[in-house]
Amino acid sequence: RWLTCRSLPPGALERIADTVADRVRIPWFAGAVKVNVSLVPPLVLLPVLLHVAALHFLLGLVILTSLPAVVLWYYYLTHKRKERTLFFLSLGLFSLGYMYYVFLQEVVPRGHVGYSQVVALTCGLILMLAALSRAKKDPGYLPIPTGNEKSSHQDLPNKGVRGSSNGLHSVTSGVASGRAVNGEVKGYSRMSAEEPEGVKRDWCTKCQLVKPARAGHCRLCGRCVRRLDHHCVWINSCVGEQNHQAFILALSFFMLTAVYGITLTLHTICRGRTPFVALFYCPGAYSDYSSALSFTCVWYCAIVTAGMGYILLIQLLNISYNVTEREARLALRDNTGRRLLGGLVIDTGQYNRGFLCNWGHFLSLGSSPPQRSAEDIV
Repeated sequence: RWLTCRSLPPGALERIADTVADRVRIPWFAGAVKVNVSLVPPLVLLPVLLHVAALHFLLGLVILTSLPAVVLWYYYLTHKRKERTLFFLSLGLFSLGYMYYVFLQEVVPRGHVGYSQVVALTCGLILMLAALSRAKKDPGYLPIPTGNEKSSHQDLPNKGVRGSSNGLHSVTSGVASGRAVNGEVKGYSRMSAEEPEGVKRDWCTKCQLVKPARAGHCRLCGRCVRRLDHHCVWINSCVGEQNHQAFILALSFFMLTAVYGITLTLHTICRGRTPFVALFYCPGAYSDYSSALSFTCVWYCAIVTAGMGYILLIQLLNISYNVTEREARLALRDNTGRRLLGGLVIDTGQYNRGFLCNWGHFLSLGSSPPQRSAEDIV
């Protein structure tokens, strides 16, 4: 049809793409293993593009300018379709590995980087990967009710329930919203007696449960998460109550390691200049291919580090005001929040208890045991 210029039937391209993706498999002893197609492009394109960019200054300018634009376009495309993809996780991990490889192959042999500096950079990389591994674990998913629990929750209103912080109303609300199986009330659907008065607790029609305060439903994961901050495409998971601290640690270790690696590389290929000046003015960087490749990788790292630094800054500001990305987005939609610091942070004022208390609350996330409700005490 394409050769004869006839139009394809509706959905034909999607079916072809799905079939090709299903056929991409690696032979293995227990049977062919299916390969996620989104993992492949970074492994192939990133080294090719960086080596082409190292051939000439203008090629490097074009590629390093267009690469972030392509990544952002793919992000908005997948976000619009509500699709989960391993492309960004693959790109991030392979970028780390390839930058480390170029550093060992092209920078260290020049003799200007000491053994202790290589060890420090390697330790930073290992710590970042360890924090990333922890951030990839359960973000705080709410348990999905069984069939009996779902049927017992059908009488709850879909518009949400309001709980009171004291009195018998909280007890009766907790019992009503958390109908039990075999007489036991599940913790995720209770009305906690210690929550602020008037906090809205929504009924999730997708998961068929009552969401606790600050919990949210992720459209990409299809699950409700305690204290949902956002769905991070770079780790292909949600950031919530259980992994928010590890997420901040991973970003912090990445920033420190990346800045340190960029500094060591610029000191090697642009000697006698400060790293900031060398980043924009480094005569002789394209005099030989090894220096050109190292300089191109430095600029690639600088672009990625700037993006991750912005994400980390927003996260630190949100923690300081005790607001999540989801709450800030909802406050902007409902026009209920205040823009502070030039719009970098949206203060909802609902959970803000001061800088020290807000950070103390963040550092204690996931560490305190669940509070016992009034019906358990009775």
